[in-house]
Amino acid sequence: MPTVREIQRATGDEPVTMLTAYDAPTAAIVDDAGIDVVLVGDSVGNAMLGYDSTLPVTLDQVASHTGAVARAVDDALVVADMPFLSYGTSEATSIENAGRLVKEAGANAVKLESGPHTVDLTERLVELGIPVMAHLGLTPQRVNQVGGYTQQGTTEDAAAEIRDLAEQHEAAGAFSLVLEHVPDEVAASVTEALDIPVIGIGAGSETDGQVLVVTDVLGLSESVPPFAEAFGDMRSEMEEAVAAYRDAVEDGSFP
Repeated sequence: MPTVREIQRATGDEPVTMLTAYDAPTAAIVDDAGIDVVLVGDSVGNAMLGYDSTLPVTLDQVASHTGAVARAVDDALVVADMPFLSYGTSEATSIENAGRLVKEAGANAVKLESGPHTVDLTERLVELGIPVMAHLGLTPQRVNQVGGYTQQGTTEDAAAEIRDLAEQHEAAGAFSLVLEHVPDEVAASVTEALDIPVIGIGAGSETDGQVLVVTDVLGLSESVPPFAEAFGDMRSEMEEAVAAYRDAVEDGSFP
């Protein structure tokens, strides 16, 4: 299993590979394929639970899915997302919720959608032994505030703020950073500025690794974001298998 320290030092070497997973069978496949980091993302809301955003996802739901993933993974580092309002309301509650994902659900680390408000929390969690992956750029939990899933860091001031926050979170002890949907040159600049790995999603090729949502990779999503790619067509294969089962039952060939 890659350790937090090994991921933390993975800059400029072989790229870090990271995929989401939300259930045991998928997590086992992702792990067997040699993916370095499995993220139990709050994207479970869109990908698996039928929500239009990540906002309705609860801590109980993330904990349940994290437990399923952690039980199925032997080698990859398991990172659990802290869902909307499970952190930031108070330090004590934030620590308790992050601790639950590690202590009870079996995550190796937690991911925070980051901002000025998470610098001190990151430092405190790390002090307590809870590794933190930061997340800047497009942060979907702020969809109502930013007005949609638009590219971030597109002005000089916005790009400078992302770089500054990235450096602050590195200084606070974050072992890696997810950087989502920013211009390639901004991602390259942040990657150059940090000693911890920057894992991009919609952030170009100059980062230290890449992360995608597994349903997008497998071709299960009805639509794929412009910065993602389907590497399979599991949706069509599943439709064909279900239709074949239906036909077999109806014509008596099964059982």
